[in-house]
Amino acid sequence: MHVVHGLGGVGKTQLAVEYAYRYRPEYRFVAFVDAEDPDLVASQFASLARELGLAEVSSEQAVPRVYGELMNHEPWLIIFDNGERPGPLVDALPSGDLGRNGHVIVTTRLRGWSGRAGVLDLDVFPRREAVELLTRRVCGMTTAVADRIAEHLGDLPLALEQAAGYMDYNQTAPEDYLALVTSRLEDMIALGEPADRRTVVVATLWQLGVRRLEIERPQAKRLLQLCALLAPEPIPLGLFTGSTEPLLAAADDPVAWDTTVGALAGLGFARRGPSSLVVHRLVQAAIRAAMPDDARTDARVRLCRALLAAVPHDIHGDRDARSRWQELVPHVLVVTKDEPPTECAAETATLLRLASAFLLSIGNHSVALPLCERALAIDASLGQRDAEIGFDLITLAQIHRDRGAPERARPVAERALSLHESCLPADSPAIATDLATLARIRHLLGDHEAAVRLAERALQIDEAAYGPDDPYVSFDLIALASINLDLDNHALALPLISRALRIREASYAPDHLYIGYALLLKARAVHALNDPSAAEFARRGALILDTRLGKTHPKTRDAFALVDRLLNCDSCCQGQGEVVAAGNLAITFTGRRPDH
Repeated sequence: MHVVHGLGGVGKTQLAVEYAYRYRPEYRFVAFVDAEDPDLVASQFASLARELGLAEVSSEQAVPRVYGELMNHEPWLIIFDNGERPGPLVDALPSGDLGRNGHVIVTTRLRGWSGRAGVLDLDVFPRREAVELLTRRVCGMTTAVADRIAEHLGDLPLALEQAAGYMDYNQTAPEDYLALVTSRLEDMIALGEPADRRTVVVATLWQLGVRRLEIERPQAKRLLQLCALLAPEPIPLGLFTGSTEPLLAAADDPVAWDTTVGALAGLGFARRGPSSLVVHRLVQAAIRAAMPDDARTDARVRLCRALLAAVPHDIHGDRDARSRWQELVPHVLVVTKDEPPTECAAETATLLRLASAFLLSIGNHSVALPLCERALAIDASLGQRDAEIGFDLITLAQIHRDRGAPERARPVAERALSLHESCLPADSPAIATDLATLARIRHLLGDHEAAVRLAERALQIDEAAYGPDDPYVSFDLIALASINLDLDNHALALPLISRALRIREASYAPDHLYIGYALLLKARAVHALNDPSAAEFARRGALILDTRLGKTHPKTRDAFALVDRLLNCDSCCQGQGEVVAAGNLAITFTGRRPDH
């Protein structure tokens, strides 16, 4: 006996049937049994008995009588398609001498067979094969369009075959089908049909399993619905158990929770990792399509609140913020992409702003900008949210600043400062954030004297609020130092940078980007003072950027170019002219605490 295990639509049945055809000459008798409903297997064996010439065989006696007769027709092959776990099928499988000189193939979505047979785990197509199928089957299909269609369909063989059938029947241009599957995935998985199994479409593949969950494990069905509204990326299980109000009742009990998660993995709805679940994007689409509107809205509200509790709000001060955000940001983007339910509009705005601030911190301005604009629009529509609107505005100003538009950023930052001064205490760190951001903007616009005053006020507020050695104080120090460098006040700038660097080295991991930026800025300052250690500071900073951003990132390339120039510098004057660009490297991505 051999078992082929995999997701619905992955091609298990096709593989078993192809084996039967390819090796048909090796067998004297081949049978195909639909095993999805174990109660109907015996009646199918009664039909097989008649094929073998056995008359008047009852369903109760059909299985042993068929295997007994097959001893006269060996070698033989029986395929049990879409089988259950071994238990419900045990009476239909051969045992002892009845299994000699015959082969059994079981295709199944369920786990639990490894103790009975060898198991072949069948996965979706590699992208190359998915593209090959589409380009071979669909006239006018280009490799680029096929690649994007395959991505939306998760490389699932049945979905690809269904898509090819749809385009062939409707004469739909590949580019038009791509647009449809991009915007209407839940509808498209019900349309089109494979040439050889016209009753099977992706939309209905998992209906029986969902009904089973509803009867046997309703909490697992609820978990599946929640997962369907998240991204097709690893979903941290801690999202469901880590908040003070767990998303599911089963999460309160370790055994109940393990079996709830295990039910999704065991029934083939998800792949389970040590601390995560991955649900195929087409399973998600099928589950979403079947969810009632009220259930979908309730799930979105719960997920929004759970994500808001799970993401680090202190993006720059929390040591683990970057890794945690990278894990959760795909799910935040999916949950917040549509108009929010009224019940969680405020939470959605906050999530959008936090996600925007995180994406800004890693340099993804193009995605950060529309998220922040949406946060601002939602907060403005709610009323009585002046402080939150100020937070949105200052994040928006930082994005415009880092996108090279300080003239656009200035009025936005000034409005944020005005709002916060009208509704927050004068010594609020949120006002310090506004001041520091505005200082950087005025600095970029050439108004250095105003920038110095703003940066000094920000530093005073943060030192009073946090103490002299807090990471947020380092941002004010770097801002003030950058302005002094551009004013050629190198002797004033250097101690500010050195202090900021000491704070960051004590607060962050040794390879944190903020340490790298401070090192690059220090290289600029000490070089201007003719200190030969400048190249070593730049080299250390460049290595950190290489580790965190990769060799191809523009900032990494600029950093290593700076190292080379400093090492090969022939004169102080020439070197000073060539390293001016390092200032931007050192001060970019120093946006502050997002809840400011």
